[in-house]
Amino acid sequence: MSTALRRTIFLVLLLIAWEAGYRIFDWGWKFPSVVQTFQAFYDGFVHGQLLEATFSSIRRLLISFVISLTLGTILGFLFARYRFLDDTLGFLVVALQTIPSIAWLPFAIIWFGLNDISVIFITTLGATWTMSMASRTGIINIPPIYLKAAQTMGTGNGLRMFVQIMVPAAFPHLMTGVRVAWAFAWRALVAGELIARGVGLGQLLQDGRSIGDTSLMLCIVIIIAVLGTLSDHFCFKKLEDRALVRYGLAGSKK
Repeated sequence: MSTALRRTIFLVLLLIAWEAGYRIFDWGWKFPSVVQTFQAFYDGFVHGQLLEATFSSIRRLLISFVISLTLGTILGFLFARYRFLDDTLGFLVVALQTIPSIAWLPFAIIWFGLNDISVIFITTLGATWTMSMASRTGIINIPPIYLKAAQTMGTGNGLRMFVQIMVPAAFPHLMTGVRVAWAFAWRALVAGELIARGVGLGQLLQDGRSIGDTSLMLCIVIIIAVLGTLSDHFCFKKLEDRALVRYGLAGSKK
C-alpha cells in the first residue's frame, strides 16, 4: 500500500469518526461537525474572508522567515567561528531560545504599536534563535579536511569560504533548522495576530472566538495545519532528503 493511499484512508476514517462522535455524543456548540466545518470553509472562501486572511498571514510569515534565516545563519556562523562570541552572545541566544516569542508581544506593542511590524517582529524572534543554533551546530560539525582543502585551493577564509564551502557542507543541519524554524514561525505568527490589528488568520481566529463560531475557528486551525504540512513536505523535506542523499546520510525507511 502506497503512502498516499494509506494517508487517504486514515483521513477518511478520521472524518467518519469525527462526524459519528458529533452525532453520538451531541457535542453541540463545543465542537463543530464535519458538515458544519465544510460549510464554514465554503462560506469563508466564497466571500473571500478566509482567502484574504490566509494571504495576509503568509505575507507576514515569509517576510519574517527570510529575516530569521538570514540573521540565524549569520549568527550561527559567528558562534561557530569565534569562541568569544559563542561564550557570550551564544550563551544569551540559548537563554532567549527558551523564552516563548509571545512573551515579547507587550514590548512589540509598546515599541511598534498594534500593526504588521509587531507581528513580524514576534514571528522573526520565534524562528531566529532556533535557526542560529542549527547553523552553529552544522558549521561546527563540518569536517576540518573540507576547510583545509578549500584553503589549499585558494578559497581563503572570507565570504567565499562561507558561501561555497561552509553552507553546502552544513546543509543537512541547516535544513533541519529551517524546518523547525518554519514551525516556530507559524506559532509565533498566529499568537501575534491574535492581538494585533489587521487581517490575518490569527485575527480571524480571535473573531471566531468572540462570536462563538467554532466552525470558523476550526477552519483556521485546519488551514494552518495544511499550509504547514504542504510546505514542509513539498519544499523543506525534499530539500533535506536530497541533501542527506548527497552526503550519504540517508537511511532506509519501511
